[in-house]
Amino acid sequence: MFKNMATKRKHVVAATEEITDNSADILNKHASDDGRDDEGFSDTTDSEESVYSGLEDEEDTSDEEPEDESDEENEDRDADGRSEGEGVAPRDETESTPSGSAAADQVPQTDEYEHDSSDEEDIRNTVGNIPMEWYREYPHIGYDILGRRLIKPKKGDELDEFLNKVDDPDYWRTVTNKLTGQNVVLSKEDLDLINNIQRSRNPMGSETMFQPWIEYFTNETMIHPVTAHPAQKRSFIPSKWEKLKVGQMVHAIKMGWMKPPKVPDSDEEEKEEPEEEQPTYFNIWKDDEEPEITRRYRQHIPAPKMSLPGHEESYNPPSEYLLTEDEEKKWQEQEPEDRRLKFLPQKYSSLRLVPGFARFIQERFERCLDLYLCPRQKKIRMNVNPEDLIPKLPKPKELQPFPTTQSVIYRGHEGIVRCISVEPSGQWLASGCDDKTVRLWEVATGRCMKTLQMGEKVKSLAWNPNPALCLVAVVLEQSVVVVNPGLGDKLIVSNTDTVVAAFQPPQEEAAGKKVPVEWELCTGKEHQSGFRLRMKHPKEVSYVTWHGKGDYLATVMPKGDSMSVLIHQLSKRRSQNPFSKSKGLVQKVAFHPIRPYLFVATQRYVRVYNLLKQELTKKLMTNCKWVSSMAVHPGGDNVIVGSYDSRLSWFDLDLSTKPYNTLRHHKKAIRQVCYHRKYPLFASASDDGSLIVCHGMVYNDLLQNPLIVPVKVLKGHVTTGGLSVLDCEFHPTQPWVFSSGADATIRLYT
Repeated sequence: MFKNMATKRKHVVAATEEITDNSADILNKHASDDGRDDEGFSDTTDSEESVYSGLEDEEDTSDEEPEDESDEENEDRDADGRSEGEGVAPRDETESTPSGSAAADQVPQTDEYEHDSSDEEDIRNTVGNIPMEWYREYPHIGYDILGRRLIKPKKGDELDEFLNKVDDPDYWRTVTNKLTGQNVVLSKEDLDLINNIQRSRNPMGSETMFQPWIEYFTNETMIHPVTAHPAQKRSFIPSKWEKLKVGQMVHAIKMGWMKPPKVPDSDEEEKEEPEEEQPTYFNIWKDDEEPEITRRYRQHIPAPKMSLPGHEESYNPPSEYLLTEDEEKKWQEQEPEDRRLKFLPQKYSSLRLVPGFARFIQERFERCLDLYLCPRQKKIRMNVNPEDLIPKLPKPKELQPFPTTQSVIYRGHEGIVRCISVEPSGQWLASGCDDKTVRLWEVATGRCMKTLQMGEKVKSLAWNPNPALCLVAVVLEQSVVVVNPGLGDKLIVSNTDTVVAAFQPPQEEAAGKKVPVEWELCTGKEHQSGFRLRMKHPKEVSYVTWHGKGDYLATVMPKGDSMSVLIHQLSKRRSQNPFSKSKGLVQKVAFHPIRPYLFVATQRYVRVYNLLKQELTKKLMTNCKWVSSMAVHPGGDNVIVGSYDSRLSWFDLDLSTKPYNTLRHHKKAIRQVCYHRKYPLFASASDDGSLIVCHGMVYNDLLQNPLIVPVKVLKGHVTTGGLSVLDCEFHPTQPWVFSSGADATIRLYT
């Protein structure tokens, strides 16, 4: 039965492909001369067709035979020394061809269903599932299982086709098998099968849909019944879940979201001849075009597929997949749900030594539990190209100028050079070192112009930004010294001394008012060396910075508690404490270049205070463990913060209090960050021995974000005692950068 069903299925597929809208030409074919005579034998006009594995051909009405076929076959015979078909004697071109009953005697009749089976396709033509149009220009149609060519059956012209259409009563039900070129006459059962498929009915008919009921249990009352439990409640109460589901579907039908399928009228009489019926077509890709609302009501979510086995599941895995004794012991101590592998990889020399899987039944049971107990949910995945997520940055060559080459090395210090500062015109450079000296250098030549003995280690220094004054503030242990280096224009140097000496002390202050800083005027040898003022602090001072106008400077005392930040006025020689309470361990301070704002950086936060209103304006979240340095953009709307955990955070004050961008290019702690006054550049110095220069363009358009692009990594300093580059600063007018390091050198990159 299965054999016949498989054979019918093949003919039905061939028949349905050739059905057209015209009922008279439902099963029309192009040109096929294969048929059967009344006696059931086929007439072959050429013995070479016997090579075609027993396929019958109709008698051809034309007497012409292509010479190409015979020539090609003769070449094959000459090459092989025999004919293509086994058991078939070679034949000369001039040999006469038997016909009629003589041909039937020579060619045995074979069953065309001989090679059919219920689980495999037709093996007479082994070309596979390919377009048969590829053999259109060839004399053969494929190859059999032995590799021999299958010669195409002869075809007649249009006149023969018309005569067959008129004379043959079974012409309308004859189809052509594309794989073999055979003509097959469909039986009544095949036609019924096609009609049932077109009408969306059971292909085999409704007679075999329901099998006869077999009463395994009798309806008579038994003394000892098989099951004596009472009927369950769910057996006679409607299901609530089905009620909800049906209610949803009814509501969808009412709203027009779901349309029920059209049921054909059962009272309609079936017509005997299929050519009079209108063909019905079905879209087999209907599920893909189904609206989302209908899919949601169906709620069919396929089960997730199991992951494919890897190398560790092999019976002879590589050595790197095998667990060591420590790893195996650790695997045994873990909970089953915490284990990365559900089994221990083992190695066997051959497959026959592999035992059965001990956890097979348990694993299958857990898989079944997952399939019907675990809830499923559809998640929409976005197919995004990872390259599209990366912003398209300009090339570094397009962002020039920026420093690229080490040009000058300033040598002379004998210890760690902790701080540097450039004169506002860019002609002179000041540096402070642990050898208790401050050296003044000429930038262009690298010559040391003056050396000042400070008596204590220099922790920080800053050149006055006012070009009309020639002053440098130097931080020692507990004091800040204001020095006149005496370099540059002599008129500016003399005017600076005049401004410092023109101070007149005010009247005595009210009693009880605490003065946090003591101001002293330097005299004698200190005055001759260039010292002008000394400000003594109660605690150690770590940092000093000037206001843009050059009259105010701020100092940082990390251990000063409420006096951690002090602001000093040079012209009036007074100091004030802007804060009454300590907000944390202060690291750096900076003045806003335009507005009366003060930036105070603690270990994890940067607070922005309005000095006029005396209130907190913003609190920036650095997302760092320990802030080491801070710099304010010349425009005042952007701030960069460096930290000891190798992070550089860029803040846009108009955008958010969180970092706009975080750079992690350094491998060790960042010691200093700085902005260029004119060019869109900023740099960061780190203990990994590198100085990274980045392009940071800030636009006037508030809708356009800043452009941050790393352009150059500068190296040259030698790491000494775990420290490398400690300070960096840009040239005020040129795209140059200075750096000082623990190797007692200062380097200029241009």
